[in-house]
Amino acid sequence: MRPVCLTFAALLLSGTALAAPPSHPKAEAEALDLAKKAIAMRSVAGPGDQTPKVAALYRDALVAGGFKPSDITITPDGTTAYLIARWPGSDARLKPLVISGHMDVVEAKPADWTRDPFTPVVENGYLFGRGATDMKLNGTLAIAALSELRRQGFKPRRDIVIEFSGDEETDMKTGAIIAKKLSNAELVLNMDGGGGVLNEKTGQPEYLTWDGAEKTYADFKLSVTNPGGHSSEPRKSNAINELAAALVRIGDYRFKPELNDLTRAYFTAAAKYQGDPKIAAAMRAFAANPADKAAIESLAADPAMVGKIGTTCIATMLSGGHALNALPQRAEANINCRIFPGHSRPEIMAELKKVAAEPHLTIADVTSGSVATAASPVRADFTAAVQKAMAAAYPGVPVIPVMAAGASDSMWFRAQHVDSYGASPVFTKESENFSHGLNERTPIADIAPSITYLTVLFSDLSK
Repeated sequence: MRPVCLTFAALLLSGTALAAPPSHPKAEAEALDLAKKAIAMRSVAGPGDQTPKVAALYRDALVAGGFKPSDITITPDGTTAYLIARWPGSDARLKPLVISGHMDVVEAKPADWTRDPFTPVVENGYLFGRGATDMKLNGTLAIAALSELRRQGFKPRRDIVIEFSGDEETDMKTGAIIAKKLSNAELVLNMDGGGGVLNEKTGQPEYLTWDGAEKTYADFKLSVTNPGGHSSEPRKSNAINELAAALVRIGDYRFKPELNDLTRAYFTAAAKYQGDPKIAAAMRAFAANPADKAAIESLAADPAMVGKIGTTCIATMLSGGHALNALPQRAEANINCRIFPGHSRPEIMAELKKVAAEPHLTIADVTSGSVATAASPVRADFTAAVQKAMAAAYPGVPVIPVMAAGASDSMWFRAQHVDSYGASPVFTKESENFSHGLNERTPIADIAPSITYLTVLFSDLSK
């Protein structure tokens, strides 16, 4: 491995122009068909969770693609399940290559959507449905790529393990279990991270990103209690009012903006592809000086950028009171934080307490399923394989490292000291990233080059 400072220059070079990527019609059709079937399964935490059905669907597809049934396990865990499948390599001395993903999705209410979220639809060049982006298509692309490699007669030297957790969007318990079981892995390619950016006007690929680090997920419960009383006898101390005042202060607060090697490289390289000249200038200025006030204001106002410049904390849930005609005895709120690497949850909780500045308010760390981890190293074997795969799938499109603003199962592998990288090949416009939101969609034009990309990446890193 080379030091980070010596490798970023190579990472930002464009690929060499090549002929049009080869097509893999059988794998392309399989990926789309599987994704549609998986989207139709409501794999949402709680009653009726169909994640085990998604696991069975993926198992059957892997068997049809050449995996031995004995090399695939589906393990129930409460209402969900997780899947691990192994393609044995020729050299048992080598550590396995792990391909990682998850089968569950965020809840989606049909009344809020233009289309039913669990009825997959291909329309105007997009696959619509909950999981189209996060991350059922990504998962089925990986399955189809492995099937394609088997059809081509490829023989891996190291084992290839593909695994899918069942509760990544909630407790993340199964991801931790899987990482512990696979703690002997050489490296992990996480299909739930990274990805490419399409030009907002032309729809053409601009650059691909891979995730080498991510922010720490945290939930903090803010509580204010009060003796309460009759609503006809109001008093100055009111639990709801005090909590509301604290939430306003927290909402107005900005944590110190900061950089690391990954985010500096991202801002420097991605600025040239930014369509808004003001944002592009701010990206360059912030990379040069993270204390630049004008740059901070511009980036903080952009939802696609604010999570990249430091820790963020926002109110996500609120409850209070017990009767319409009574003074509130309790008011509570959840503050969700995405913590910049290098800071601990207790540190951020103490900062929130200070910002809230309410003497009757208490804060508790109620985080479930999260661990702080350092960035994965910039490995020469991984970066070279990504460049090779991009040259085959998207000739001339550059590759840029990035830090993910969200949390993924990569953290569990990094906690086991296994290098993990967000390596999705799917390209979208930043304005059309509807993960966790309404009318989620992904361009189906991504499918063909994604199969090319993944077959090259998987084969190169398992030789």
